[in-house]
Amino acid sequence: MKILVLHGPNLNLLGKRNVMHYGNLTQKELFQMLKEQFPNVSFDFYQSNHEGQLIDWIQTADHFYNGLLINPGAYTHTSVAIRDALEVTQCLKVAVHLSDITKRENFRQTDYVQAVCDQTFMGKQAKSYVEAIAWMIEQPPKKVNL
Repeated sequence: MKILVLHGPNLNLLGKRNVMHYGNLTQKELFQMLKEQFPNVSFDFYQSNHEGQLIDWIQTADHFYNGLLINPGAYTHTSVAIRDALEVTQCLKVAVHLSDITKRENFRQTDYVQAVCDQTFMGKQAKSYVEAIAWMIEQPPKKVNL
């Protein structure tokens, strides 16, 4: 299985951000942990603080991957453009959040991506990613243009 993992703005600052919400792993450590925990999965990891770059990667997902795991960061709450790109993407799509956005500030409770993803995992820091990938592996494959 090939999975594209996309990280939105400020997730490159993991390890420096509020540990209560985001945990203490850096982005590099998180990605390494996933590779070690799922050695039979082929991962590509990308992070961008730029909405258009994330959209470009989303638009290529069907051509190269069986699944897309996205943590859009703050774009979760603001980006109709990312939502629209995800909506037309046919591969398996999972949204992940390190914190439980439903129990945070009011502005974080708007979620533009959940409705266009196959599943959402949140609130368990790095474990949210582990649960998401385990779920993805268990799903029947979707036909994509690999």
